[in-house]
Amino acid sequence: MTAQADRRPLSGVTELIALARAGALGPDPTESRVSVAFTTRQGARHVSRDQVYRNTVISVRVGDAVGSCAVEPEGADDATVTECVGETVADLLAHPDTAIRTAVLDAYLMHAHPHHLAAARHVVIGAGDSLAKSMARASAVVDLLDAVPGQRVLVVGVVNSLLHHLRARGLEYVPCDLKGGRTEWGEPIVTDALAAVADCDLVLASGMTVGNGSFEPLLRAAVADDRPLVVFAQTASAIVPWFLGSGVTAVSAEPYPFFWLHGGPTTLHHYRAPGRVR
Repeated sequence: MTAQADRRPLSGVTELIALARAGALGPDPTESRVSVAFTTRQGARHVSRDQVYRNTVISVRVGDAVGSCAVEPEGADDATVTECVGETVADLLAHPDTAIRTAVLDAYLMHAHPHHLAAARHVVIGAGDSLAKSMARASAVVDLLDAVPGQRVLVVGVVNSLLHHLRARGLEYVPCDLKGGRTEWGEPIVTDALAAVADCDLVLASGMTVGNGSFEPLLRAAVADDRPLVVFAQTASAIVPWFLGSGVTAVSAEPYPFFWLHGGPTTLHHYRAPGRVR
């Protein structure tokens, strides 16, 4: 990835897609093609936990990179995903499905700017069962907040392991997720992030916000109030780092295969905005 300080601020994902289609961010997108496209469907319930998670992720391969976008369980049409195979990046970046566009942009940027060559801190999550890996990953993500006890964090995309570590560090939080419901501790989950953000000191958001269209409003809110915005990104792991310094303060980028897919070591790539390196 090019040095963040060398690039002008980005207004949103639409602008980033336009730059990619113009060939300004990597190889000629009219010559780059998707070679593999697939859908991952997963259900999980960690030992000692009561809640069941369901994850559905659309992924495509461009060159040596796999880009991904999580969707709601009913949001992936396998035929539409398969039709991406052999198509050019340029054409797919104009696809009507936001999830397809997101996965393709993610793969293209990761191919052009691999995480392992970037100015990122590479954090290895060691082998373990699903709960151990979830907790270790969550602890590493919360480290990026640089928050102090008593501050309130808006958590967009509820992951109970993240909430556990926020609680352990004396941080207050407002859990937010489009599905609503309650946390592992019975706390109500709000569904409108923009309505809740003004009462919070920091924002911790899932990369799924890129795929569902809520990322740019959160970005604008962060910029308007100079509120730190940290993103934990499986979806759009190679997209969100381009917004460092444009409203995003730090990113935990986690490309496919994610920690929940196997018990061996997996790697997070931690980015910080210029001036926030620790």
